[in-house]
Amino acid sequence: MSIQLITFDLDDTLWDTAPVIVSAEAVLRDWLAANAPDLGAVPVEHLYAIRERLVQAEPGLRHRISALRRKVLFHAMSDVGYSEAKAHTLANEGFEVFLQARHQIDIFPEVQPVLEILRHRYTLGVVTNGNADVRRLGLADYFKFALCAEDLGIGKPDPQPFLEALRQGQADAGNAVHIGDHPGDDIAGAQQAGLRAIWFNPQGKAWAGEKRPDAEIQRLSQLPELLHSWR
Repeated sequence: MSIQLITFDLDDTLWDTAPVIVSAEAVLRDWLAANAPDLGAVPVEHLYAIRERLVQAEPGLRHRISALRRKVLFHAMSDVGYSEAKAHTLANEGFEVFLQARHQIDIFPEVQPVLEILRHRYTLGVVTNGNADVRRLGLADYFKFALCAEDLGIGKPDPQPFLEALRQGQADAGNAVHIGDHPGDDIAGAQQAGLRAIWFNPQGKAWAGEKRPDAEIQRLSQLPELLHSWR
């Protein structure tokens, strides 16, 4: 069957994520030092401990990473004596500082040329567990929809995000394919929902998952030719 719908993962598929998060967290630390001095040089381990405590109490937060980061900041502020109102204000302002820095992304150079080619033949969508916003990145016009775990309340590899993508993309699973870097979240998740799955593997790693992907690419520029061969 021919492909009608293509969904993309974002982080580590359309850009490298780790350098962006490291930089954003450094920007946040500098902002906190200037605007929340009572917090001091809070150890990262303390923030991780708050995070784990919150997730254990409310497991759904694991898929609501923006809300989780805000709550971690709020509890860190409260722990050092800021009032509830002040802690909320600082947490929200600090998160926005982080989020802005988190979108200072170097999109892989082949991304927009490839999306431009594909948009004329296929319906394109996003299925992500992250909190990157394609509107902030100037990519929204390429996609009919963008689904994130934050909004759905559930993330990959659960089949539900992929089933919602099929609904919004008005496609059957047999006519859809997902592209992503994660063997579990992207490949296994998509296949469990009945989609084909293409593993984006720029480093040429050995496959360590269970069921193999339907195809593998090391550069996004290989995608149009691969899809053409499936027609």
